[in-house]
Amino acid sequence: MDRKAFLKSSGLAAAALLGASGAVQCRRTASAGGELDFKKSFRWKMVTTWPKNFPGLGTGANLLAEIIQKMSGGRIRVRVYAAGELVPAFETFDAVSGGTAELGHGAAYYWKGKVEAAQFFAAVPFGLNAQDTNAWVQYGGGQELWDELYKPFNLKPFLCGNTGAQMGGWFNREVRSLADFNGLKIRMPGLGGDVLRRAGATVVTLPGGEIFQALQSGAIDAAEWVGPYNDLASGFYKAARYYYWPGWQEPGTAMELIVNREAYESLPRDLQAIVKYACAAANDAVLAESSARNATSLIELVEKHRVQLRRFPDEALKKLEAYSQETVADIAKKDPLAQRIFDSYMKFRKGAFEWDRIGEGGFALARSLTTTETK
Repeated sequence: MDRKAFLKSSGLAAAALLGASGAVQCRRTASAGGELDFKKSFRWKMVTTWPKNFPGLGTGANLLAEIIQKMSGGRIRVRVYAAGELVPAFETFDAVSGGTAELGHGAAYYWKGKVEAAQFFAAVPFGLNAQDTNAWVQYGGGQELWDELYKPFNLKPFLCGNTGAQMGGWFNREVRSLADFNGLKIRMPGLGGDVLRRAGATVVTLPGGEIFQALQSGAIDAAEWVGPYNDLASGFYKAARYYYWPGWQEPGTAMELIVNREAYESLPRDLQAIVKYACAAANDAVLAESSARNATSLIELVEKHRVQLRRFPDEALKKLEAYSQETVADIAKKDPLAQRIFDSYMKFRKGAFEWDRIGEGGFALARSLTTTETK
């Protein structure tokens, strides 16, 4: 197709002619989101829960800011603040809700003290993996429930990344049975921490930048962070002997962008769409990077740093799964919206698990049985 035909078929020829004649108006009323003004720009702040430039998570926030700026042609400029630079890590929610910053980058389980059901949108023990979470939020009604949950806080949430399946954590003593969790002092956020409390553990929540020192000093006996890529960067292999799997507590941890709702709704309609689809692009990119880097980082941890991999005993996993069901059911009982979120999540989980067993899980089993190393 030649250029003239292309312009005609795409509808761009008319726009080009109007532009040449000066008939294009740069300002017009939109049906939502105020006015379209291609000369107006916005300077926004993004506060995060991550250490500055932390691989995968902190850099994921940087990537999202870059995508928003590029897609908007510079009409939205975002300055990223690491945890503690503008507000402490766990004050991100309040900072965005109150308008101190327009954007916040973190994980929803950090806000359990404010809105307990938010944890369903980060990670649920023995719950949805990354692919399932994307499916539930985008096509299973999750986004609408999430919007409803955050609306009283003047926030609009978006998925903007996922770590994929995480590791079970770093331990300075072996876990041979469920009894070994009794009295264990462990850093673990969210629902996973609530589950371990039922197993007798003492659970603490620390920002990522404080975990290494606590683990190395003996202030805690064990710590869960993310996976090989992030854990290698944090140097946890220097502070603990055993690296446990599977990450039952976080089978696919979603990152979220929270946007001050008033700021979001004041944007022209096209910029609202840019924020939304920038998050979708970052969501894909962060998961892809995590999957790629975890593979190489695990090899380095084992072969170079001689980390001892250990699998949690089946007996312990079965009991932890039972505790998990009790934990999430208790949250659902606290208010009608939490119950609706729980019902939606568990209904989707049932269908996703059946398909995963046959689809991805079936293929993974077949691959493990048939794959031979190539030389």
